[in-house]
Amino acid sequence: MFKKKSPGVSQAKLATLIAHDVQIAGNLEFSDALRMDGHVKGNVTGRPGEQTLLVVSDQGSITGNVNAYDIVINGTITGDVTVEHFVELQSNAHVNGNIYYQQLRMDVGASVEGKLTKRDNTLAPQAAQTAQARLTSDLTSDYSHSET
Repeated sequence: MFKKKSPGVSQAKLATLIAHDVQIAGNLEFSDALRMDGHVKGNVTGRPGEQTLLVVSDQGSITGNVNAYDIVINGTITGDVTVEHFVELQSNAHVNGNIYYQQLRMDVGASVEGKLTKRDNTLAPQAAQTAQARLTSDLTSDYSHSET
């Protein structure tokens, strides 16, 4: 009667479907949400800055690196997985690579041959210092030009 909703996964309309009999060789970039029932040999990336959702069904597979905002895996991925928000590894999930995540849910039966690394949701201290130095330099440069 009620649909099972994964905690942490943002609701997105599955705008694109790659059917089980489709094979793609090459990199793939998507927006909104993508359901993968087919096979991709190449990197699969959600459009940067968007809250994308990738669903890899039990029939789907990806050989390449994967990057998205939210990911639900029930198929096979051979490559590193980078998730900005939430990853769910369902019972048929097989990942042969490292997973970098904010939040993780892993069901019984899922397997990962690689490292699970929790990402820090803030900028790394060195990156923040570099950004601050660049901003200070720009402001100083603008100020010195206005006085001359």
